[in-house]
Formats: sequence, C-alpha cells, structure tokens
Amino acid sequence: MSAAAPGAPAEELALVTGLTHEGEGVVRGGKTVFVPGALPGEHIRLRRRRRHAQHDDGELLEVLTPSAQRVAPRCAHFGVCGGCVLQHLDPAAQLAAKESELRETLERVARVAPERWLEPVTGPVWSYRRRARLGAKFVYRKNRVVVGFRERAAPFVADLAGCEVLASPARELIGPLTALLTGLTIREQVPQIEVAVADNATALVLRVLAEPAAADLAQLEQFAQAHRVRLYLQPAGLDSVRALGAQPSEPLRYALPGFGLVLEFAPTDFIQVNGPVNERLVTRATGLLELTPAARVLDLYCGLGNFTLALARSAASVVGVEGEPQLVERARGNAARNQLANVEFHQADLAAAPPAQAAWMGRGYSHVVLDPPRTGARALLATVARLEPERLLYISCHPGSLARDLMALVHEHGFALEAAGVVDMFAHTAHVESLALLRRA
Repeated sequence: MSAAAPGAPAEELALVTGLTHEGEGVVRGGKTVFVPGALPGEHIRLRRRRRHAQHDDGELLEVLTPSAQRVAPRCAHFGVCGGCVLQHLDPAAQLAAKESELRETLERVARVAPERWLEPVTGPVWSYRRRARLGAKFVYRKNRVVVGFRERAAPFVADLAGCEVLASPARELIGPLTALLTGLTIREQVPQIEVAVADNATALVLRVLAEPAAADLAQLEQFAQAHRVRLYLQPAGLDSVRALGAQPSEPLRYALPGFGLVLEFAPTDFIQVNGPVNERLVTRATGLLELTPAARVLDLYCGLGNFTLALARSAASVVGVEGEPQLVERARGNAARNQLANVEFHQADLAAAPPAQAAWMGRGYSHVVLDPPRTGARALLATVARLEPERLLYISCHPGSLARDLMALVHEHGFALEAAGVVDMFAHTAHVESLALLRRA
C-alpha cells in the first residue's frame, strides 16, 4: 500500500458485512463506516472521508476480493448519478437484499414475522421507469444545460447522455433535451422536467421560472413535433400546468389488460413507475384479498383508482378515498369510462383520523386496502381496526413506516400478519416497496 500524503486520511483494509438502507457497503469493527460501491463479503481498500457521531462516510479505493454477485454496471454514469445505487449488484441479489431488509425491519421494529413470505413481485429491470423528475441546470463552464437526476454525493445535476432505467422514448431524449434547453433564452430558468411515459404518448412538463420568448416557444413546438412528445409548461404550482400549443386530443392513459381497464391521468399525476410490475402487483393484491361477489372493499389512498377499479371487478362494492381532489375527479372519470357502477370515490384528509360522520364511514367493509405515502398510515390505524375487516392489505413504499404501523395493528388492534413480501418496483435503487396481508386474529 502506498503511503498517504501528509495530513490525508489513512487508507484501511476491511471486510464489508452488509448494506445500508441507501445501498452503501457497511464496514464494522471500530467505528462503523459506510462505503458507496462496496458489496457484502468483499475485501476492500477504503479511506474515511467524513466523520459523523455514529458512523463515518468512506470512499472505495479498490475492491481486493469482489463479491460473486458483483456485475458490471450497464450505465456509464453509475457512481455519479444518484438515480441508481445498485447497478453493480446482480438483480437477483438486489431482491434478496431488499427481502432481508424487510425481514429485519419487521422483526426489529414491529416484533413480528409473517406466517409466510410471498414470492417477490418482479418485472423489467431496464427501461422501466415511466415517471421521473429530472433536474436541469445551465453550467457556465460547460456553456450548456445539463439534464439528469441529482448526483449521488453532491447537490448537482448529473450530466447524463442517456439513462438505462428510463422508459423509451424518454431514455433517448436526454441529449436532445440538453440541446433544446441550451438554445432557449430562458435556459437558466428551467430547473426541472417531469417525465410521464403513457401507453399512448410521452409528456414532458417543463418547470419555467420565466415566460418563454416567442423564439423559445417556436423551438419548443418544433422539438415536440420532431420527437413526437407532448410538452407542458409549469410557471407556478401544479394548477398552472398548461399544454404547449393546442390541447392534446386525448388524455394520457395506461392499461391494466388483465382487468380490462384503461386509466387516464394528467402528466403530473402519481402513477406507479413500473407498468408491468404495477399490473402484477394489482393482480397479487386481488388474489391475496380473496374477494367474493359479496365483498365490500375500502381503498384508502386510492389515487386515480389503480387498485380500486380492479377490485371492483370482483367485489360487490368498492369505496376509494383520496386526499388530492384532482385525483378523486380523475378516479370518478376512470370509473365512468370503464362502466363500473359499483365504485364510488371520496376526498378526505388522510393525514388525520376521519370524523365518524364522514360519508364513507360506517359502511360495514369486509376488506380494506392501505396504500399510503412514505410516512405511512398511522392516523388511520385505529379507524381501520374499528371497521373490523376480514382482511387488510397494506401496500408500502417504506419498510420503516410499514413496520411501525404493523406493530400497532398486530400488538394493539388484534390483527395477525398472514403474509408479506417485496415488490421490485424500483430495480437498481435501494428503494424497498412491499406488501403485507393481515387478518383479524
């Protein structure tokens, strides 16, 4: 080992024993250090770069003994771009790591284990991401705009030439977008691009901090025609989003073919990012709930009806509740277009316990679905318990909040955890999506 420069942190040889929730290698023995790019079982050479109270941040200098599960990252920007952190780990091993994290979190936080573990819900791991938020920044020293996700270790926009996880045609548009934005008079006033790849079109929403000049509008319209995309401008909040040029003749949409459904959505609406995984997740959900023709289902955090409408194919009635008024309206429209008369939607603040007189309360539900944001559904747990559903399906995008809520449902409200498993919605990232099935104990 070469000698370190005077005053430089010393180099260390170490064994990696695990992964953090952010996908970094964990080195223990003495003060714990987290090392991006290192994998469990590897012997590495590292240098500590930043000190914290409980751990240090390290830099991977060399992999001395690589893991058998290490693979060559497909993307040339891996390691700099923060969009992916696990491309160097075999996809099957990524799933195993996420299952391990879910299992450990449930045991440690919720003090519970499911009666059975479900097979992971999987799908494509490349060119899958149909929703994304890209940063844009004019960089003076490069004399051009850079477009990409945020860098992994710095608050900058990664300078991407392409993206292996974005769905086509968005993945091929990063270079053209860089050229387009560089040529605008407002090139320093476009900080963000929302991407939505629908079954019938691709939409790009440009956040603009200044009104585009006439020459800018002409370039934007030419770009939209050349690349067959829909461009939208967002000068302020979400209610300010407007289509560039004439309003598109048909809304964005995606299908759930197994349920005979087509759902429409706006370019900034939330939809699950991986289309094939989403359909398999909806299929898994309906199977786990074991709905009968007499089932009465409550779908909380229903969004634009992704689960609600599919469940309505098998149940007597389904009630969806959502906090965002525009999504409620979109869900009602989707129900009407799919000719589902046994479903209704209500708007409610789900961050607080609902009042007993709420229109959707007191219906006598046999099944409940929870699909909350990362913060979980803590405010609704007591309400759900009072409904006494036969089966409760919790779909989670954060193992920590899931475990916290399962602890309350199992140890305070009399539910049993029947099954749990991971959903590979975000391949090559450290994001862990999962689902848990509960029944009355």
